[in-house]
Amino acid sequence: MRVRAPASTANLGPGFDCFGLALEDPFDVVEVERSSELTVEVSGPGAESIPTRPEANTAGVVATEMLRGEGVHVSVEKGIRPSSGLGSSAASAAGAAVAINEEFGLGHSREELVAFAARGEAASAGAPHPDNVAPSVMGGFTVVRDGEVVCLEPPEMDLAVALPDLELSTEESRSVLPDSVALGDAVENVASASLLVAGMAAGDASMVGRGMRDALVEPVRAELVPGYRAVREAALGAGALGVALSGAGPSVVAICEVGDAAASAMECAFAEHGVAAEGFVTEPGNGAEVLE
Repeated sequence: MRVRAPASTANLGPGFDCFGLALEDPFDVVEVERSSELTVEVSGPGAESIPTRPEANTAGVVATEMLRGEGVHVSVEKGIRPSSGLGSSAASAAGAAVAINEEFGLGHSREELVAFAARGEAASAGAPHPDNVAPSVMGGFTVVRDGEVVCLEPPEMDLAVALPDLELSTEESRSVLPDSVALGDAVENVASASLLVAGMAAGDASMVGRGMRDALVEPVRAELVPGYRAVREAALGAGALGVALSGAGPSVVAICEVGDAAASAMECAFAEHGVAAEGFVTEPGNGAEVLE
């Protein structure tokens, strides 16, 4: 059973640990095959940095949780670079959950598969964060809270992404988070998050972009990404409707009507700060899909 599991961008500015959006590209391909034991194989870009011990691999943990002793060989073909802020480990977990559910006829709902995939994420992120696995399983824009997943169809829009030649682990990115925040900043974030969700529900990309303002997390995480503020301004100057760090970073995502100019502008801005980056354009994507 082979499954295509998409990359995702989490937070979108104010939605820390709550918001996620599936991307059309890039993606992982996860294949599962019945076996006498549980084994994991990883190939593709960055595979050398990913553990294959089942208890340390996101897809392996998912298989352990879902099968409870039955054997399976899980093969992950990476298309999403690890430590990029594009939900690499989440895609592997999501793909494994969907593939195992289909191969073994377990009958779990997509919402239940989000919970299994989130447990797999704990192998990489240290805790079962569902903000990336939810869109990777469900597709579109998702909001997660206390195990509940709400899905909305995003408006038609381009997503310009700048992927810098940097690695930033979730653990490192979480280490700089503040223990407390000012009330005024919290109010600003609630307002921004509400506007973003309203834009998704209304199919208004411009409103979504105006809601991508984070007063709590991004200001401290920006210090970990050289040139981030210049990259953000370059994207806005090239017509982006809104810009944010993608998840824990270091990738930067911009919501656009047409994304080519913003992708190029972000790539150039990173270069001006001595950081090589790949700029590309994608769109909101579907959730994990079984391949024929």
